[in-house]
Amino acid sequence: MALTLKVLLENQRAAVAQDQLRVKAGLSLFVSDETTSILFDTGPDDSFAHNAAQMDVSLDNLTATVLSHGHYDHCGGVPWLPDNTRIICHPSVGNERYAALNVAGRLHKIKKLSLDIDYARHRMEYTRAPLQISDRFIWSGEIAVDNPKAYGVMGDETDYVIDEGVLIYLSRRGLVIITGCGHRGIVNIVRHCQKITGIEKVHALIGGFHLRSASPRTLWQVRQFLQQLKPDKIMACHCTGAWGKLWLPEVISPATGDTFVFE
Repeated sequence: MALTLKVLLENQRAAVAQDQLRVKAGLSLFVSDETTSILFDTGPDDSFAHNAAQMDVSLDNLTATVLSHGHYDHCGGVPWLPDNTRIICHPSVGNERYAALNVAGRLHKIKKLSLDIDYARHRMEYTRAPLQISDRFIWSGEIAVDNPKAYGVMGDETDYVIDEGVLIYLSRRGLVIITGCGHRGIVNIVRHCQKITGIEKVHALIGGFHLRSASPRTLWQVRQFLQQLKPDKIMACHCTGAWGKLWLPEVISPATGDTFVFE
């Protein structure tokens, strides 16, 4: 079997892509093999659906839509999904959340990062545990982190983006791991995926790695980890950032309109 990945929305437009394709800060990917088709994230609005039509990608009869986490740039397109869409995500995906500034030990809300979305229209499958979507696709469930990094507030509590999960594809050449933003840390994400699947070999890492403002120390640790892991492909987009990509070995930068095939 082969996995096909089409980039419906990303921060940049591919050089060979049509001018009609929209580009927004966010992520939406269409991934499919011979039996299963999944929409991974929806970007911030209806741009994913507009681009899918321009790219001749049918979003009818999806096996599922998977939401990596509840930030607006990943789930903001949900209102444009047909009623009764099957959506797989963490139970906290709909919680209200804000970016925050720490002043004298107190967090002050500065920007809302969630949207008021009517998830009741859809067939919601909320799960903290890994979920087998098909023979080869797995939702990671909640990713454990010993020392999680804070990214604002969720309600009245610190937001560690515990709702962030990833999509895993079991290819003949190893794991294909598809991330939304990578808030939980790419090292933690990979180790979690290896643990729940029992497969050590990683064929490809794809998506946002959230390294755009990472410290040199963190970036050096990530680089060393990836050099030891030796994935066949590192495909960093969205919130990885130009700064983060500089540290990644042999990185590829997927963009809106791109298509990739994995054996």
